[in-house]
Amino acid sequence: MTEQNTRLGVAMMVAVTFIFAAQDGISRHLAGAYNVYLVVMIRYWVFALFVLGLALRSAGGLKGALRTKHPLMQSLRGVLLVLEIWVAIIAFVKLGLVESHSIFISYPLIVAALSGPVLGEKVGWRRWLAIGTGFVGVTIILAPGSGVFRPEALIPLAGAIMFAIYALATRWVARDDSGEVSFFWTGITGAITATAGGIWFWQPMSAGDWGWMGLLCLTAIAGHWLMIRAYEIAEASALQPIAYLQLVFGAIFGITIFGDVLRPNVALGAAVTVGAGLFTLWRARRAARR
Repeated sequence: MTEQNTRLGVAMMVAVTFIFAAQDGISRHLAGAYNVYLVVMIRYWVFALFVLGLALRSAGGLKGALRTKHPLMQSLRGVLLVLEIWVAIIAFVKLGLVESHSIFISYPLIVAALSGPVLGEKVGWRRWLAIGTGFVGVTIILAPGSGVFRPEALIPLAGAIMFAIYALATRWVARDDSGEVSFFWTGITGAITATAGGIWFWQPMSAGDWGWMGLLCLTAIAGHWLMIRAYEIAEASALQPIAYLQLVFGAIFGITIFGDVLRPNVALGAAVTVGAGLFTLWRARRAARR
């Protein structure tokens, strides 16, 4: 068993949120200059090579990585994640990093709301109250009655719902499959899906943007590797709240590099949603301890 080190795990998770926020910024730049399908396809090619390399180095080898009790659900997970990434990057281009991340962070609340009917987990009234409060925060961000509502704001909300379903499916297959098996299927089926969608949208890329594309792939590998290591040496309950830092880093990149504007309703709604999300994580941790 890997030796536990919560402090190092938290430090790694902070680095993960920074790397993923930077990755989102690079994706926004490339998808704005080319198209989202091309960017995701190339990114997944490298990701597939990464998971293939991990599988070949593991004790069970390639055969062990392929051995799953839920091949259909594992494949659907990989497809769904690609669809969610397409939607998320489109949101970055249309809305910017600040507003997209502010809405997307509602996904843990969606997971909590659906964990009862989908996974049979008990959700008490306090968590239901937090879930409802979180969606009030999302409504504040969307500002449907203010006269400035943009239908594009529903794009990151759709992405949050898709990612929540992906997370629930991941929990479901984890009852029988190891994390290494799920990670392998995510990379391989995702690469197949991304290629099927992206091969029709090939565009020549400038030398400078190939450099950005290479950096995007490196951040994806570094981020996932650090996240795997973090969850190996620290409990998930200690790491999950750190994920909200991606909103902070994303906002910094969006405002300083892309000129995004932090509107008052977005700041208020994000604060409400994050607070509700942290409360649901705290309640889940207490329930697990009991």
